[in-house]
Order: sequence, then C-alpha cells, then structure tokens
Amino acid sequence: MEYLIRLAQMHETFRRPELEALAVLHNVDLEILEYSDESPFCIAKISSDKDAAKLISRSMLTGAVYELWGIGNNYEECHADVKKRSQHLWAQYKDTASFSFQIDSFQAKRTNTEKRDIVESFSYMAFEGPIRLKNPDLPMVVLEEWDLEGKEPKRVALGRLIGESGRSAMNKYDLKKRKYISTTSMDSQLALITANMALAAPGKIFYDPFTGTGSFPVACAHFGATVVGSDIDPRSIRGKPDRNVMSNFVQYGLVPQYMDMFVSDLTNTPIRKTRWLDGIVCDPPYGVREGLRVLGSTREDLQKEVLLKSGVPAHLAPGYIPPKKAYSFDAMMDDILDFGYTHMVDNGRLSMWMPVANDEDMEIPIPSHPAMQLVAMSVQQFNRWARRLITYRRVPEAQVDQEALRNREKREEATGVTADDLNAFRRKYFQGFKDQQQQQQQQVEADAAAASS
Repeated sequence: MEYLIRLAQMHETFRRPELEALAVLHNVDLEILEYSDESPFCIAKISSDKDAAKLISRSMLTGAVYELWGIGNNYEECHADVKKRSQHLWAQYKDTASFSFQIDSFQAKRTNTEKRDIVESFSYMAFEGPIRLKNPDLPMVVLEEWDLEGKEPKRVALGRLIGESGRSAMNKYDLKKRKYISTTSMDSQLALITANMALAAPGKIFYDPFTGTGSFPVACAHFGATVVGSDIDPRSIRGKPDRNVMSNFVQYGLVPQYMDMFVSDLTNTPIRKTRWLDGIVCDPPYGVREGLRVLGSTREDLQKEVLLKSGVPAHLAPGYIPPKKAYSFDAMMDDILDFGYTHMVDNGRLSMWMPVANDEDMEIPIPSHPAMQLVAMSVQQFNRWARRLITYRRVPEAQVDQEALRNREKREEATGVTADDLNAFRRKYFQGFKDQQQQQQQQVEADAAAASS
C-alpha cells in the first residue's frame, strides 16, 4: 500500500535517515518511492496501516502519515487520481461512518470559504455519515504544497490519516524548561533524533562518553533505554546540590532508566573490555574554544606515581586534580570507533557528531573502521562551518575484515604538544577567521581608495 508521509520542513538531510532508522527499529518493510529535501511530501510503500503508524510514532521530523487516496500537480489531476486509486474504498465508509475533512497547506494559507470549496469538490465520494471533527471514523486531509510566490498549489494530495508522530516530545524536553543545562547542552530535537538514529529502545543499554549535562542520555531514556555516561570534567556531572544531571532524570520521571554517571576520559576508561553496549551516542568536544585534553602528562616526572611527604600517593589525597595533556582530534575520532568496536554488541549503533568546515581546505575526512559500517550521515549547516551526525553499525564479528583490522592497529600516532599541533580543524578554523578578516580589510581599503578617486 502507498502512504504519504508529511515531513517537517527542517533539518532536511536528517529526515530520510531517521525514517530508515525507525524502519529498522520497528522491523517495518519500508520502500521509499518518492523523496526530496525540498518537499514536505514523502511517498512510501508500507505493508499495513499498523506498520505505517508504528513507523512514525516516535519520529521527530515527520508530522503524520496518510493512506494515499490520490495525488496530482493540481486539483484536476488529484481528483482524477482519487477516482482511479481509491474508488473501491468509498463503499465501506459511505453510509454510517462519521468523517471529517481538513486542509493542510504548506507555505500558504486558505480562507474558510476556500476551504469549504475544496472540501465540496470531493463531494462525488458521497459519504452520508455524520460529520464529526473529533475522532471521526474517516479522518480525511487535503494536503497542498505551494511555492512561496505561487498563485496555485504545485501539488495536491488526499489522504486518510493513519497516525501522528512523536514531535510533542521536543516541547517536553525543551532546554528552556530543563532544570540543569550548560552552554554545550544539545538541542532537545537533535538529541532525540540522535537517539532515534542509534535505535534507543527498552531493554537496551546506551552510553555517552562525553555526557556533559546529560542531553543524550535523557533522550535515550525517553525511548526506554537504560543509560550510563561519563565526562572528564566532574563539575558537569556533579553540578550544584539542587541542579545536576540526576535532577534532569528526576524532572522527567526517568530515574528507572538511569544507571550511573562517572568521571573518566575515553582513553583512560574504567569500563571492562567486553561487548555489552547496545548503543553509543555522543557529541565529542571539537577543541575549538579550548584545546582537547585527556588524562596524563607529557612531563616525565608526572608519568610516574607521585608521593607526598607523608608517603601517601598524591592521587589519593583529598582535592587531587589529575594532570591533563593535549589530545589529537583525529585520534579522538579513531578512539571512539575503537571503543565502539570493543564494547558494542553485533549490530549495535554509534551515533556521533563531528564538525565539518564549509571550506575544502578545512575538510575533515569521515572516520572509518573495519568493524564499524557507516549507515547514515546528515549535516546541520551554520555560517562558516557545519556539523555532521554520523551513524555506524557494529559489524558482526564473523564479518569483520581481520586483515584491515590488523593494519588499523599499525596506524601512526599524532605528534605535537600544543592544541593547534594536534587539532588541524582548530588550527584551520582560526586561520580561516584571520583570512576572512584580512579579505574584509582589503575590501574596505579598496572601496575607500575607489571612493577617493
């Protein structure tokens, strides 16, 4: 059966990957027949109404799904398609079924008179049951797609409402209403999309190694997953007595899904090397505002155990702050994939964010791993840079290319001491700012010279 999925016109490159991920999660046979980032309509073949409703029930980037009764480039074509495609369905609703018609106009607004005329244009279906606006037996929707400056809709469709999405969760978890956040807390919608991409669900364990204030664990817990997180900065987890990561789980009634949070960095993790995680979701630090750091030191005297005068090891003393050293961004990306390979179950998913510049000279290649298959990649654009949401699937052990795995273990370590030495993106990011400022100054000087002549 063919269905029309009404898409949200935002984060367009995320919409199709989210649908495909939810199809995997719910074991729904989805065949996308028509899709465009520029259109709010997606036409897909799905086996049943039940599967169609299930598919979008927790989607953040769709509005509703409809059984497609007809579609065309104008009303004349739409009416002809309705009669051809769905005439055999009319009889079952003809006499006693209550019904309603609504109008959904994308990039346009219809007057009440126009809406009435549109509804009456479908009177040839001759439904004789009562009109009921709330919970009718036959909820019909006329969907229009307009160009911004168009005088008529460029596409018209008629559909029977099957189910609505879970977009209301975005408001529930809105950061403006959350008790504990920071400047790096991930937007609630994007956190929920990330959880969808990673297939968070009841009975699964999800981990965020850069948890911060817990945006991703909260999103995964919303979908029923048990969550655990860590961060190199204990202050982000501890917060204040009345506001911390735990208070967010209390606020949303998600305490049963909360396993624990602990202080660690990815290169010095206390987690046992065994495959027990169903998913990993994270937004690693990019090291732009501050250089990336991990536990350790480049000083030889601090690489050994330090004893206080009392003979007590320094790291056991109250208030001990461990030394940190600069860390390579590229190495961090590789370490995340290695961690996923070591700790995730077969077909577990890793969804992580990473920066990408809108400049070919600053481009960062997508990390790869023989045991981590790239499933999807979406991009959120900003001004001079963007960020990708990259999702990987843990390849079952029997299918891993062992030779490629051995070659990966021989990769060279990054060299350097400073943050710029170890982070090409950070170095090029700030160099790009300098170049842009120089170009702007040169243009100002050129304009001034032209004006004076």
